Amino acid sequence: MKKQIGKIGILCMAVLLVLAGCGSGQGAKDANGSKKTEQDVVIYVTRHGKTMLNQEKRVQGFADSPLIDSGTEVAKQLGKGLKGTHFDAVYSSDSGRARETADAILETQGQKHLKLHESKKLREVCFGKYEGDLDANMWGDIAKQLGYPDQPTLMKAISAQRVTIEQSLEKLQKLDDTGMAETYPAVRNRMQQELTKVAKKQADQGGGNVLLVSHGMAIGALISNLTDDYHGEPFENASVTKIRYKHGKFHVESINDMSYVEKGTSKD
Repeated sequence: MKKQIGKIGILCMAVLLVLAGCGSGQGAKDANGSKKTEQDVVIYVTRHGKTMLNQEKRVQGFADSPLIDSGTEVAKQLGKGLKGTHFDAVYSSDSGRARETADAILETQGQKHLKLHESKKLREVCFGKYEGDLDANMWGDIAKQLGYPDQPTLMKAISAQRVTIEQSLEKLQKLDDTGMAETYPAVRNRMQQELTKVAKKQADQGGGNVLLVSHGMAIGALISNLTDDYHGEPFENASVTKIRYKHGKFHVESINDMSYVEKGTSKD
């Protein structure tokens, strides 16, 4: 009888251990035994400040030039407007103008010691043989390929959504004899790959806010498949496009938002 009671006791203990093991697989737990919940990652994507080549109306993709005074100033204004927003990480393209912008933002925002992570995947579109050339020459050649007489006429067609940036870059690639000019899908893919990498890494670290400094056309490519609210409009220097990441999905909350810069210029 005692042997039977002992066997029943052992069997009950085994069942309890199995049930406990099944329960432990229902979710990760922190050090206090509480179940962890995934936290949002909010990515503040901004375009760099105005540069020397921007001012001279020259093509600037992989080519680079330093920020002019107004470019540094608008980055600082953005930093002031972002005071009170704590960043857990900061990323930028490896172009000097993006690094300068990130540094200026963090210095005035109050987190200048935050480590900056650079990535080639966050670069602007490569415009091949037109790098450093006048904007009017490149866009004028693209315009003619698309049946328009000049750059201003093409820009109006893009604004009216009769022509897309993707179509324009397709023509650019055909015009480029260096083989370096990028298509819109190629830029979109590398940008979205890096965004996903950044978001997942931050989510694994408990979520939080991320500052990401990139370039106008590259940011457009980035969000082109994430929202129906973007139609190829140019991005202002130091504008903020806010993207939220949760449960493996991205949601674009704002596009080309200059309110942070405006807040940074306010004397209130």
